[in-house]
Amino acid sequence: MGEPLDWTQVWAQALRELWTAAGKPTGETIERQAKAQRPPLRVTSSSWSEWLNGRRVPADPAVAGWLVVFLRHRARERAPEFICADDGWWERVRGRARAERKSGGRPHREHPPGPRSLVLERIRVGRIPRPADCFQDRQVAERMRAAAGAGETVALTQVLAGMGGVGKTQLAAAYARDAWKTGVEVLVWVNARSRDGIISAYAETARELGLVPAGHEDARKAAEKFLVWAETTTDRRWLVVLDDVQRPADVNGLWPPAGTSAAGGRVVVTTRLREAALARADHHFLEIGIYTPQEADSYLRARLEERADAADRRALAGGLGHLPLALAQAAAYIANMEITPGDYRNLLATELLKDVVPEEGHLTDDHQQIVTATWNLSIDQADAAHPAGLAKPVLQLASVLDSAGIPHTVLSSPPALDHLTSHQPIRAQAVDAAMVGKALRTLHRYSLIDHDRSAIHHEVRVHQLVQRATRENLAAQPDLGPELFAALADTAADALLHVWPEAKPEFEELSRILRANTAALGQAAGTALWNSADGLPTVLIHAADSLYQAGQFTTAIPVFTDLHATALRHLGPDHPDVLIVRNYLAVCRGLAGDVAGAIVAFHELFADAMRVLDPGSDPDLIVAITGNLVYWLGAAGDSAGAAAALEKLLPAVTRAFGPDDHLILIQRSLLARWRGEAGDAAAAVTATEEVLADMERVLGPDHRDTLIAGGNLARWRGEVGDPTGAATFEALLADMERVLGPDHLETLVARSSVAFWRGQTGDAPGAATSFAELLVDAERVLGPGHPRTNSIRSSLAYWRNQMGGQE
Repeated sequence: MGEPLDWTQVWAQALRELWTAAGKPTGETIERQAKAQRPPLRVTSSSWSEWLNGRRVPADPAVAGWLVVFLRHRARERAPEFICADDGWWERVRGRARAERKSGGRPHREHPPGPRSLVLERIRVGRIPRPADCFQDRQVAERMRAAAGAGETVALTQVLAGMGGVGKTQLAAAYARDAWKTGVEVLVWVNARSRDGIISAYAETARELGLVPAGHEDARKAAEKFLVWAETTTDRRWLVVLDDVQRPADVNGLWPPAGTSAAGGRVVVTTRLREAALARADHHFLEIGIYTPQEADSYLRARLEERADAADRRALAGGLGHLPLALAQAAAYIANMEITPGDYRNLLATELLKDVVPEEGHLTDDHQQIVTATWNLSIDQADAAHPAGLAKPVLQLASVLDSAGIPHTVLSSPPALDHLTSHQPIRAQAVDAAMVGKALRTLHRYSLIDHDRSAIHHEVRVHQLVQRATRENLAAQPDLGPELFAALADTAADALLHVWPEAKPEFEELSRILRANTAALGQAAGTALWNSADGLPTVLIHAADSLYQAGQFTTAIPVFTDLHATALRHLGPDHPDVLIVRNYLAVCRGLAGDVAGAIVAFHELFADAMRVLDPGSDPDLIVAITGNLVYWLGAAGDSAGAAAALEKLLPAVTRAFGPDDHLILIQRSLLARWRGEAGDAAAAVTATEEVLADMERVLGPDHRDTLIAGGNLARWRGEVGDPTGAATFEALLADMERVLGPDHLETLVARSSVAFWRGQTGDAPGAATSFAELLVDAERVLGPGHPRTNSIRSSLAYWRNQMGGQE
């Protein structure tokens, strides 16, 4: 059993070691400092000598507490390497010594935990990773510290979960080092990638604690003894870090008993898994993400110093998605190669990821994998999970879409299901939407994606570097990579088109997200999306057209401009699809207010179309270009010339396309408009009534062109002296707002007409108020310099003048 423990001597021996580390201050110094406290503390040279020599222990806990704090402060200055026990240990030992003395000074039969020094030797098992160069004290670290603090909500077990490369291990290591500095007496760092690794670390700790003999070989029994010790037989503070748990089953029966330990034990777990088995009610589950922009900038500022200004740092951080591991390896590469961040970004845009990080032999101790390999194990594990073989192809499909948000419906659409069925290794059954949902949840559990069912239309998010690594790994497969990547691009394009909604205001948010996904696809797929035999990829023109249909003409211009430049590279200037893009671009310029620019563009386009196109093969494109040229001539003021040109063109195209063709109906509506603009309002009324009836029959009453024709009819009725008839604009405006949306150009035009005819019927104040409200929206939507905005501003001034200049 050994000798019983004399707690008075334990306290005295620890006090002597602390006093020595503090520089051995004299009793007089200690007495003087105690008297200087407020309120003064009763410490004499004589009592100090008795405490130091183990003849007595302080009766007043306040005196004992101050004495330890005073000596510890001096020890930190004189012997920073000295490790002092925490306040709780000192008070526990003092209390036991006081109880021992009250019982007559007889030592208790209580034994220290093993053949150790009576001053409780602190134990560390396992190697804590050293701090990363320029380690950042991140916001999430403060959340860890707060959760571990005292109070009813203290978190005894914290689980840090997140994708590879976000710095989970570094955060856990910093927490462990802080815990050691503040008095944790037993610290165990466990490489928890396997169950055997956990058992081995526990067994080593048991040997270090003296719970089993040094030569004890049964690791499982030794591990059990450590767990029992941690729960029931120690009052020492301990911390266990389980780093990189890869399967919840590996920890079953091996969880350190933080919740039931009398000693105040703590557990920290790092993992890529977002598993219910780890996110238990008694665990604090903390998802670790990328750096905040401020943290990334602070890190790069410290690492790159004068090599990068603020703009360079922001650009570099953004290009790497604020991923801590990627930033660390990029900074190392920049320093090793002695290049600028701008040079690095150019390399990042043109080289493979594996070629823009330090070579594996030159990585730091704590970055043993290059960033491209960081997720490989997780991908393989996810792909092995049920439904087997599906997680990887689903991730591949997501890798060519928008990292900020992919609609779940795109990944589970019929084109996607067909692709996944034909490209999964296990083809026992066709892939259905439910299986894709399970694969997405698996990828979410392994922190390879974020899958949030409540985030409507952007349920799936993937870090941009995970996407890029996935694409590069796929393309690197020599036998199948290029072929599969081309199939992937085509599938993504077909899937986006399949779920694209009608051009209605209630669907605009989904259309916006699909446009972002189309842009991402175009960038990720590159040449794989283009086939000169197929011409312009349908999804690209559809995405740009959706902006046009939504009336976002100014926004559409740069989209069509980029699309035109890309189409030129792939198809050449004379391809009909290139002319189609030019036609769209010229129309959007005119509708955005650049009428002169539109006319110039259409003149050039008309000349190229007549040179390149065969009227027998491409009559619709020729007619569309010709009709648009005529339209913008009329919009520029030559109404009579536009009407005459259309009258000449219309019979021939009607014979070619038939009277109910959409294009013919539009041309008829335009002809009626230009007749009215040329001064024949009565003829405009008759012609518009006729074409409106045909449009309602062929296109339906809610079609955009039907509504525009209805607006024209109301206008011309007003022009022939029927302002009351023009009041039908009120009902028409409600339909336009419902069908086209409140910000569509035609809706703003209709509001202008309503305000005008309100004034014409004698309500000048009402007209002024309507134009004032409309001006605010026009400046927001069209811009203050748009011709339509200027017209509204002039109308507002007119009607204010009509009412005597008053609001």
